[in-house]
Amino acid sequence: MAAPAPILSADDPSFADLLAARPHLSVHPFDGLMMEDVPLARVAAEVDTPSWVYSARAMRDAYRRFAAAFADAGLDASIHYAMKANDHLAVASLFAREGAGADVVSEGELLRALAAGIPAGRIVFSGVGKSVAALRLALGHGIMQLNVESAEELEIISAVAVEMGRTATIALRINPDVDAGTHAKITTGKAENKFGIPFADAAALYARAASLPGIDPAGIALHIGSQITALAPYRAAYARAAELVRHLRAQGLTVRRVDGGGGIGIAYRDELSITPAAFAGAVEATLGALGVPVMFEPGRSLVGPAGVLLASVVLTKPSGNHRFVILDAAMNDLVRPSMYDAWHGILPVAASAFHGPLAPADVVGPVCETGDTFTRGRELPPLGPGDRVVLLDTGAYGAVMSSTYNARPLAAEVMVDGSDYAVIRPRQAVEALWAHETVPGFVTG
Repeated sequence: MAAPAPILSADDPSFADLLAARPHLSVHPFDGLMMEDVPLARVAAEVDTPSWVYSARAMRDAYRRFAAAFADAGLDASIHYAMKANDHLAVASLFAREGAGADVVSEGELLRALAAGIPAGRIVFSGVGKSVAALRLALGHGIMQLNVESAEELEIISAVAVEMGRTATIALRINPDVDAGTHAKITTGKAENKFGIPFADAAALYARAASLPGIDPAGIALHIGSQITALAPYRAAYARAAELVRHLRAQGLTVRRVDGGGGIGIAYRDELSITPAAFAGAVEATLGALGVPVMFEPGRSLVGPAGVLLASVVLTKPSGNHRFVILDAAMNDLVRPSMYDAWHGILPVAASAFHGPLAPADVVGPVCETGDTFTRGRELPPLGPGDRVVLLDTGAYGAVMSSTYNARPLAAEVMVDGSDYAVIRPRQAVEALWAHETVPGFVTG
């Protein structure tokens, strides 16, 4: 049976298009692909591949655009970086210096945020399954807010707070039953999703929270999904939130703030993405009249475009009418294509490769899974052993989702700032994979 024809990608953006949308990347006529003022070929030669490389300038610029949009809209807004997107200390520290708080979903993320210099009073703890140990940790540090996901969790928080002699400042995370129009695995605001409190139950539960010992209800929260590229779902969700706030106030209950969540998408391919100014405008139109501070938890939009996965070609394998370009990076490094069928732009690193002929290629990794495929039928130049490429927009949900499957060590991480760069996490040693494993005596005899 003949091999299936490759999935061609004639409508994919060109190299020039990809570069134009990512100003922290450029092509030098001799040094090839640059991140800020650092040749990525130099990083590959000195740090080896695969490696994650992040632009500090791109992250700072993204944060400042987001913050400025709310200031320009006349909103009292605070920004809490979503640690799950990329929890490296250097990344979180960069946002801490910009004045950001943090949104965390585990004890580990809470401790990482504190270690990065983010004050406890600017940390929000979300998530549907906070353990008693996690609640004690959060209350012990006096964090800003616990986002409550259920009536059952509310009762547990009250009991833990009373036991500790603390008051838990909480927001009720409502489920507005709004379709965010994103991938099914990352939508969180529909009725069938595990997140949040059903909208119809929220008012009664807020009143219950106000009566419980150890509980200070500060407001409501919502988060409808990730990688959202249209404003309509936000407008619908925030309109429901405003309706609830007005209802709560009519019942004599106090609402001091609204947590609007995160989820703003980015243009991986050629999608129309939401600008910070447009998002702030939608917030002002729906929540502005409430006269309360608003909170947001961006992650992907701040760090996604800032990162690349730098990889080397192991070999090119012709097979029927396919050209397989096999990289030293794999699905254990970047799982998004296998998990979400995600599209990531691919650029060569060598200057000459930007001007050569293009032909379809299937770009894959060496892991023993057919799912270890980054793309099929992508138009790329000739690539041979030792040539380098980057996978774009991997600053979010890249390194944090990596594994050591196939006993592959975790890749190095690098941060670039102007003409300087630093290794912010060295490549994991192979021996570290089993350094903490033991073989019991009943196995060895």
